Amino acid sequence: MAMMQSLNITGSALTAERFRMDIILQNLANISTTRTASGEPYRRKQVIFEERGLDFKSALADENYKLKNGGVRAAQVVESDRDFTPVYDPDNPEANEEGYVMYPNVNRTEEQIDLMAATRAYEANLTALATIKATINKALEMGK
Repeated sequence: MAMMQSLNITGSALTAERFRMDIILQNLANISTTRTASGEPYRRKQVIFEERGLDFKSALADENYKLKNGGVRAAQVVESDRDFTPVYDPDNPEANEEGYVMYPNVNRTEEQIDLMAATRAYEANLTALATIKATINKALEMGK
């Protein structure tokens, strides 16, 4: 039973980190987007993780709820409230009266560092998954 819980926890972490990487790549892809559907530049997005668990009603109905609790999930995607980056380009059609174009609040270096951290977390979870798999295989071999 604990092995299955370990697989569920590791699987949820892999899914969450993959989603985080997708959002980071979306930020990098829109680093030059000066106008979105809302009329303003693209805003940097970040993923907020939270512990995955049962709701209160399910926990009361199941006496073994602690065995099923665990893991992580992407709870929400929030937009950064940092100011946009003004760039002087009076020939750009998006320029304001002073000649500045507002660019997204996405910092390429920050995104690359976040992407490296998400990749390392993903790889760590793959290693944990491989360890769990090897443990299950050893247990099955001992049962022969």
